[in-house]
Amino acid sequence: MRPGFWTSEDNAKGALNGMYVRFRDQTAGNMFMWGESRGGTLSYGLQASEGLERYFENTLDPNFAGPEWLRLYTIIHDANLIIKYVPEISFTHEEDRNRLLAEAYTMRAFIYFTMAKTWGGVPLVTEPTEGYDSETTFRERASVEEIFAQIKDDLNSALSLYPDNSLSAGKASWSKPSTNALKGDVYLWTAKRMGGGDADLQTALSALEDADVSELALQESFDDIFRYDNKGNSEVLMAVHFRDLESGTNYNGNMYIRDDQIPAGADPAVLEKLGQGGGLNRWGPSSVVTSAFSDDDQRKDASYLSISIPGEGGQMEPYANVVTKLRGYIDPSGRRFLDDVVLYRYADLLLMIAEAKNALGQDPSAEINLVRQRAYGDHFEAHRFVDMGQVANEEEILQERLLELAFEGKRWWDLVRFDKAFELVPSLQGRESEQHLLLWPISLGTISLNSKITQNPGYGN
Repeated sequence: MRPGFWTSEDNAKGALNGMYVRFRDQTAGNMFMWGESRGGTLSYGLQASEGLERYFENTLDPNFAGPEWLRLYTIIHDANLIIKYVPEISFTHEEDRNRLLAEAYTMRAFIYFTMAKTWGGVPLVTEPTEGYDSETTFRERASVEEIFAQIKDDLNSALSLYPDNSLSAGKASWSKPSTNALKGDVYLWTAKRMGGGDADLQTALSALEDADVSELALQESFDDIFRYDNKGNSEVLMAVHFRDLESGTNYNGNMYIRDDQIPAGADPAVLEKLGQGGGLNRWGPSSVVTSAFSDDDQRKDASYLSISIPGEGGQMEPYANVVTKLRGYIDPSGRRFLDDVVLYRYADLLLMIAEAKNALGQDPSAEINLVRQRAYGDHFEAHRFVDMGQVANEEEILQERLLELAFEGKRWWDLVRFDKAFELVPSLQGRESEQHLLLWPISLGTISLNSKITQNPGYGN
């Protein structure tokens, strides 16, 4: 017996839109926290950090555990309702129902993938919670293996339902190509973190190559990828849409700089690039990022700006670093941080293909060089990638992902997947005995809501 709401095609589409709205609430900041904040790309800014240092110094604990998973389960609940009730609704066009169901399966897979990478095993809920009973409301954590089995099953269900292989209008909802990008991401993780080996690497590579559809192309200008007036461009596979009057701002508001903190004595060229201030510089690019770029890389200024001011002796001294990648736009009310949060884009896809190929003993040069050609332009030949063998290639691919994807919510998960967190995150160096830090602590608030939830090892009871 279906509830009264689930009676029409319009209702089903409304439920899908609601799922995306709740998803946007999480991508405004939390996805960035889980995916980037602990990865060493950020450090202290000009403003009080208000606890953000707990992430980049890697001092999280059950009292300060970062964003909780509670709201992620509301998105899963949305997906579960769609998956349960939409098959019973009559649609004018069958492919519309199939696409809607495919998007719900993909979303559920993406959310569980996010949770599995962050906390390991979590409660597995695949039916909507309708009414209260303690057995279904209070669930123990499933094993991480069970979660990944569900993720892979959901991805296969989604891919069997998409009626075509085109990208979605505006790139702001899941599609078959973006789902294949997610599948490649998932199988790279299970290949490298969970013993999936060559079989999972081959599955990853096949999915990633399937995602490489003809509509995709690198933007000529790296800076153009993220601009507010260029949403859904040729490089984007999947993004979360932010619009004035529809949504709050995204996470870059804590990484720019207030107008009254822009120093008049800075390099005029830097001040021109910086433009009008906005937001707060609670944290900013660390030396991990600022030391990584060469001056002939167009990604440098498009990712961050370093502001220096004259010191007492007249020499220029560091003042602040500002993330410019998602710098928003200016209107009469000031700087608005409403750029889309990009989940998957073509350069990321190319580098994942390179990663899978290299892990399988194949030459990843073609994909890496496509990314570098755009980055270096006329200076490309000085940076042309040549196969150096599997181990050296892997290090180069990880470094290329830093240069290409800094501040896009990828770095922490990349470091865990490549098994480089303790080597490359400054605050984790020398702490190799604390392997439990690769998972996040579960907050005391989460445990207090469900007595069956056990804490991750290494974080106390």
